[in-house]
Amino acid sequence: MSDSPKRPATIHQVASLAGVSHTTVSRYLQDKDSLKPKTRVKVEDAVKALDYRPNLVARSMRTRHTNRLAIVLASGAQFPGRLLAAASRTAHEAGYQVEIVSVEGGAGERASRIDELARSGQVEGILALSPVDLTDGAYRVPIVVSSTYDDRLHGLAELADATEMRDIVAYLASLGHRTFLHVAGAEHYASARNRKRVYLETVERLGLRSAGVVDGDWSAQSGFDAVSGLPDDTDVTAVVAANDVVAMGVVRAALARGWSVPGDVSVFGWDDEEMGRFATPSLSTVAVDREAQGRTAVHRLLAEIRGEEIPEPGLRTINHLIVRESTAPPRTAR
Repeated sequence: MSDSPKRPATIHQVASLAGVSHTTVSRYLQDKDSLKPKTRVKVEDAVKALDYRPNLVARSMRTRHTNRLAIVLASGAQFPGRLLAAASRTAHEAGYQVEIVSVEGGAGERASRIDELARSGQVEGILALSPVDLTDGAYRVPIVVSSTYDDRLHGLAELADATEMRDIVAYLASLGHRTFLHVAGAEHYASARNRKRVYLETVERLGLRSAGVVDGDWSAQSGFDAVSGLPDDTDVTAVVAANDVVAMGVVRAALARGWSVPGDVSVFGWDDEEMGRFATPSLSTVAVDREAQGRTAVHRLLAEIRGEEIPEPGLRTINHLIVRESTAPPRTAR
């Protein structure tokens, strides 16, 4: 018996197994949605059965296409894994490989790196997720700028939108809560500033009372300290936390004071972290669809590459409220 490695499958073998032409398989690899559903399934099954991997080098030599994209963003401590994973999957499904480029410095440094990539001939398109200072000159490849993160990978745009804070306060008020506390995130984040602002505006607009805003740092300790520091005669019955981590600290401090959650105090978080789903009580929160952002950004870039009309952004928000066990109507007296 020979120990030589198995030769990789060819596009013609895939076509033969699927009962289609090799041209159809090629169309599938470039844009699977262009095929009829029945044909697409047959080709997909053949690709999986043969473990077919397209020869991207040979393809680029024939077509002058590299089938590679670059995603450029700032360097920071909090890497946006969920968004980038969804962006990469979307690109892979369209037949592209993705290079993630994290650049130290500001918008100018990112612009220089983008210019290098555009001139290299190694990529067919570039997606910038942090602001860049691009010149007005023409580039050899399409460049889409989606300023999702700032120079420190802090969320901007939809990630900093605080509209749902109005819904949180209004929902808690509908349960009967009248005195609130907000444990905010770090002030140098746009998302923290926006949530604090909308919280105060909504409390005032609805004629409610805020026992204060505690400027935290996104940590569980900041939530714990905020509730531990409330006076003994406080009438706070609802705490809105900057994120789920802070909310967990709030819950722990409430329990340490002998308060039940949500019997004595309701707690609302933000981010829909997995630990909050399985906590006791499970945490009411705001789910953030970061995957949708990644998919949308790549679809925009692919449209530019193909010369198609860039899809209009949808009206659907990436944030939505999830009500769980940590919120309930307040007791008449603690």
